[in-house]
Amino acid sequence: MINTVQPCEGRALAVMQVGGGSQSFNVVNNLHLQGRWMRIFTIPNQSSVPMAYKEFDDAGRMRPSAYYDRVVDVMEELFKFTLLLRGRADYLTDRYSERNERARKAIDRQIEKL
Repeated sequence: MINTVQPCEGRALAVMQVGGGSQSFNVVNNLHLQGRWMRIFTIPNQSSVPMAYKEFDDAGRMRPSAYYDRVVDVMEELFKFTLLLRGRADYLTDRYSERNERARKAIDRQIEKL
């Protein structure tokens, strides 16, 4: 069976979590997994900001902190991976099994015409 191509397939994904309580990586780990299942290149770096209500000022900007630095690190890595993947998604998401199935269906169509 040929898999359908997802619109996000072959793209880069960064995973971050903002929480109101304590830090938990369950969400980011599950999002990493979902990204892989959708054939998205999930960057290795990730970020989680616990008790986010403490990390933002009245203007809505994130305060300077280790969490802020981590968010910037993740975004820089996403940018770098996006540049590396640009124009290469078709090659990187090409699968032998899908090419093989397309070829078999094309042969079957040719045989039906005879």
